[in-house]
Amino acid sequence: MAARRYAVIGAGPSGLAAARALTKAGLDVTGFEASDGVGGLWDIDNPRSTMYESAHLISSRTTTQFAEFPMRTTVDYPDHRVLKQYFEDYADAFALTGLFRFNTRVTALSPTEGGSWDVTATSPDGEHTETFAGVILANGTLAEPSIPTFPGAFTGELLHTSQYKRGTSLAGRRVLIIGAGNSGCDIAVDAVHHAASVDMSVRRGYYFVPRYLFGRPSDTLNQGRPLPARIKQFVDTRVLRAFTGDPTRFGFPKPDYRIYESHPIVNTQVLGHLGQGDLRIRPDIARFDGERVHFRDGTSGDYDTVLLATGYTLDYPFVDREHLNWRGMAPHLFLNVFPPGFNGLFVMGMIEASGIGWQGRYEQAELIAAYLSAAEADAAAFRARVTDEPWPDLTGGYRYLALQRMSYYVNKDAYRRAVRDATASLQPASHPRHPRRRGTR
Repeated sequence: MAARRYAVIGAGPSGLAAARALTKAGLDVTGFEASDGVGGLWDIDNPRSTMYESAHLISSRTTTQFAEFPMRTTVDYPDHRVLKQYFEDYADAFALTGLFRFNTRVTALSPTEGGSWDVTATSPDGEHTETFAGVILANGTLAEPSIPTFPGAFTGELLHTSQYKRGTSLAGRRVLIIGAGNSGCDIAVDAVHHAASVDMSVRRGYYFVPRYLFGRPSDTLNQGRPLPARIKQFVDTRVLRAFTGDPTRFGFPKPDYRIYESHPIVNTQVLGHLGQGDLRIRPDIARFDGERVHFRDGTSGDYDTVLLATGYTLDYPFVDREHLNWRGMAPHLFLNVFPPGFNGLFVMGMIEASGIGWQGRYEQAELIAAYLSAAEADAAAFRARVTDEPWPDLTGGYRYLALQRMSYYVNKDAYRRAVRDATASLQPASHPRHPRRRGTR
């Protein structure tokens, strides 16, 4: 029998949040982690980590940390070493470390006839299968590289940024970075100190947000009542123009979307290096030809290394997609957590949003814990609402680009409000409930 045990896959921030919330609710948790310790992505020695030596938070400490466990550091944007220690301390403080089986990789999830799940995992002791009442998938969203294809063949070194660790690996090389997301820009800033030359190929424009505005971390401003989307876009576009200027003067295309409709770049150092001539912007790729890369404007260049800063794809390789209601580029889940069939699977961390932090993920975990520990009548009513009522609008009025990486993007304020309302609806009547907000599916 499953004995109402719940499995948590992954010991990164989302997995730790799930373990904390479920155990706090008195639920029995067993965790599985393929690496030898907690931290997930932030453990650079984790085989699945895509971390690099110069990586820091791009959101500030106070907007990112778990509310009940502030970081010890006073640094605004700590690096990956500090964050790995933070997760180790968090796990120890709440007795979570002993709940996880490390060096244990989940290879298959299979539903049972009784509504539970068989979890098959491989460890140094071999392969084992156990049955659980439910499974929380918290294996991360930034581990499986998205690798585009291009006409022709490149005969130099072709890498995804997930394979990049340090700038010295690019010493003396002619480098082309394809894409200008946050990782791509971080690596470009690294590369200019070591490479012979650095170019960046981009297909669309970007908005660049400085880490500090008016002497404070930029994401700590306007933390009160959120402005309507169009007003915030109007105001922030003009603030950024005053602080960072117009990126098109450095060769970037003009964005064909409003700010916050795609994830902004929290790195203005790259603009400084462009202004110094350390970097050069090139158009989109037309084709590869040996070590020569041809661009869509008819120009070309020779390179030793091409780095694909092309992002990541969602990857839950141990379970059939049908169980996650996968549609198009991502699972279609209520609040990005619940398959609408309520089959005993729950997804943690499948959210991207400016400023949502780990506390936003912990609130996901609180919702899962509330559902699993609710009285059956309350849980049944919750399922009925999900089935019969329109799902909340999680966009906050923003029109996100139809990109793979934006397929699970939400507005932090709209999302956290919807999650808190859903959690309150599962609480006993003696607890205060927030009114449910109706939206569109």
